Amino acid sequence: MTTQKYIIFDFDGTLVDSVDLAVEIYNKIAPKYNCKPVQHEAREILSSKNPQKFFKTYGITPFKLFLLVYRIRRELGKHIPHIEPVKGMEKALRSLRNHGYKLGILTSNSKSNVEDFLDHNHLRGLFSFVYSGRKLLGKDVSITALLKKEKIQKKDVIYVGDETRDVLAMKKVDIPVIAVGWGLTPPEKLSSLLPDLLLASPENLNPEAVEKLFRRA
Repeated sequence: MTTQKYIIFDFDGTLVDSVDLAVEIYNKIAPKYNCKPVQHEAREILSSKNPQKFFKTYGITPFKLFLLVYRIRRELGKHIPHIEPVKGMEKALRSLRNHGYKLGILTSNSKSNVEDFLDHNHLRGLFSFVYSGRKLLGKDVSITALLKKEKIQKKDVIYVGDETRDVLAMKKVDIPVIAVGWGLTPPEKLSSLLPDLLLASPENLNPEAVEKLFRRA
């Protein structure tokens, strides 16, 4: 009997290019919370190994972070009809699903936003589950909770994400991680963290590459 294999995806920056929109929303609401708007260099700080540096620089306390995340999620929801998958991602997802892999999403966005996006783009049927982790900086905790809920073994999972925290979190829990170079974090920074695989485009996210990684795990 063949064991079911799972590929779990990050959402923002991996499946959709929503980072710039999120920053735009943040800049609009930041003054209401006495936080500094961000400029172009903020993307570099956000993609660093230490997101706390960003929070300190821009005056974001833990309580303000909670409020900001809630507001940004709510505002992002209004833009769902205008957000599209990263170019080439839909084809990659369908190919993986057709080869028998089960797909899931682990995100710090809201579950309703992600499901609305999937419905709007006719992708809901490709995914077995959507899990919204409450810990913005603790994806290791979130994926552990997800696997327990879905009764999935770590050996049967590969995670796909675009941030340094994705790579670091999966290494912490010993889950193979594919880093993608089209999201928030520059490929050279991702490469320095030694992900199990670093991809330049969705076209490289194919069943052959995934199967090789499962065999190595």
